[in-house]
Amino acid sequence: MAALFGSRVRRLRTEAGLTQAELGRRTHVVSTRITQIERASGAKPTLQLTRALDEALGADQLLVELWPYVYREAFPDWSRKFMAHSEQAMSIGEYAAHVVPGLLQTGAYARAVLSVGLTLSSEAQLEERLAARLGRQERLDSADRPELWVVLDEAVLRRPIGGPAVMREQLERLLTAAAQPHITVQVLPFEQGEHDAMGGSLTILALPDGSDVAYTEGAHYGQLIEDSAEVRRFALTYDRLRAAALPPLMSLDMIRSVMEGNHRGAKVPSRSERRRVAQEQLQQSGGRQLRGGAGRSPRHRPRA
Repeated sequence: MAALFGSRVRRLRTEAGLTQAELGRRTHVVSTRITQIERASGAKPTLQLTRALDEALGADQLLVELWPYVYREAFPDWSRKFMAHSEQAMSIGEYAAHVVPGLLQTGAYARAVLSVGLTLSSEAQLEERLAARLGRQERLDSADRPELWVVLDEAVLRRPIGGPAVMREQLERLLTAAAQPHITVQVLPFEQGEHDAMGGSLTILALPDGSDVAYTEGAHYGQLIEDSAEVRRFALTYDRLRAAALPPLMSLDMIRSVMEGNHRGAKVPSRSERRRVAQEQLQQSGGRQLRGGAGRSPRHRPRA
């Protein structure tokens, strides 16, 4: 992708009748930096520089749209492969243990999450990671959007990342997203106790060729699983998490209550009560999903 990006810059520069030195002056870099970009050598172009190149060459966002793919090349092979699978997945199932999944994060929440840790070297790098994360959300509004089913540990709702205002906006975002027919959100309450995925987050991707892949992630690691037997084991774990979580409507009530600050001390419905409500929702939706709405049912259905 870096080579493709470089060839596009060279072609646009040539068509504009500019030398590398002239383009460098317009984008506030030395001519050798333009040479590096066109030859796909040296450091990858930053998002800030990419925007400057796009404007200087009248590329109409072509370079900006290519940039996330160039940026991705800095990640390990398994991470790039997971990103590529995610962009093609027909359905995405996620269990989030600590933070809201990136596909549903607000800009302010994402900034707070990405600002934590020692991996960022500058504000510009933070902006790049933020742009890449928010850019991946665009697929949820595209024609080939996937079915998204998210199970949130209750800790995700309770931890005020970014402060009260940022967290409230994020909870509102969850409620808005869950109103869409292709997105389902559940909450796994503390009262459920121990479970198989306590070590970290889990994602199951259903791919167009009929295969599935799994991805597990902790605070400082990630692992892509493609072996079919292993993927089936993780898919079973995910099904159990969905079965143990609150039904979707009860989950939204909990999110709303936490957002309004009055959920502390509230009684979580018993398992039998949750099963009864889930069955009522299933009947009301015509047996397609736990809540009403059109859309293709996910491959792995909850057994609530």
